[in-house]
Amino acid sequence: MRSVTVNNIIKRYGTKKSFTTALEGVSFEVDKGELFGIIGPDGAGKTSLFRILTTLLLADGGSATVDGLDVVKNYKDIRERVGYMPGRFSLYQDLTVQENLDFFATVFNTSIEENYDLVKDIYSQIEPFKDRKAGKLSGGMKQKLALSCALIHRPSVLFLDEPTTGVDAVSRKEFWEMLKKLKEQGITILVSTPYMDEAGLCDRVALIQSGKIMTINTPEGIVNAFGKKLLAVKSDNMLQLLNKIKACPGVADAYPFGEYHHAVMENGGTKELSAYLERSGKAFELKEVTPDIEDCFMALMKN
Repeated sequence: MRSVTVNNIIKRYGTKKSFTTALEGVSFEVDKGELFGIIGPDGAGKTSLFRILTTLLLADGGSATVDGLDVVKNYKDIRERVGYMPGRFSLYQDLTVQENLDFFATVFNTSIEENYDLVKDIYSQIEPFKDRKAGKLSGGMKQKLALSCALIHRPSVLFLDEPTTGVDAVSRKEFWEMLKKLKEQGITILVSTPYMDEAGLCDRVALIQSGKIMTINTPEGIVNAFGKKLLAVKSDNMLQLLNKIKACPGVADAYPFGEYHHAVMENGGTKELSAYLERSGKAFELKEVTPDIEDCFMALMKN
């Protein structure tokens, strides 16, 4: 059985005469026990999608199920089965760590002790601060507390909306290690993120932009489908260099990428682009590179 099915979901905000489309015909399926990523920039529709799947928002069209239950007809049952960690820290900031955990355990008619084996690896890191108010925690500690509260009732499906936004690199790494351990316990995890590098940590990912799914595949499958030679170039004058690359015959696309510009070649490769740039008489560095998810995202946006 699929843990999550989404069929042609549509969501619009505003009036019939003036509206903004947040989701336009989104469809996908998530297998039980899968770590599934929804990858896209701010405004792509990730939060609207998660709020629909956790029964906090009604879609304007389409249908969806979670654990085989309809998100509209069976919303009460779904709320007992899922864990949801919204993008913005939403716990009670004037309550302590312990008080927040106790509160959420009570809501779901359980206790920390009953499901301690599920949260112990996470809770053990925040337990020394159990008497500290949630509002006084660091970003990484708030993240761990929110995840513990989302897991306190042992959900079958866990929704995490941009859980690593605004936290340091070490906390991001620790968080994904926690998700791997949770996946080993059979929990289905859907996580949204604007960070393209996190796509490689998922079993499968859906790349989303402007409310539409551009592709769904394993991270390796998406990269393998890139299909064109990719070159990285840099020089002292990066703006001038970018304009030169774009004007080169055989270059399909070019864009800034960290300290380099990436050039997607329609025809030719290193030799052809190098010869073209040498005519300008300016020094440059050029090398062939392997595309990553961000390169694939950029290519899909052009199609």
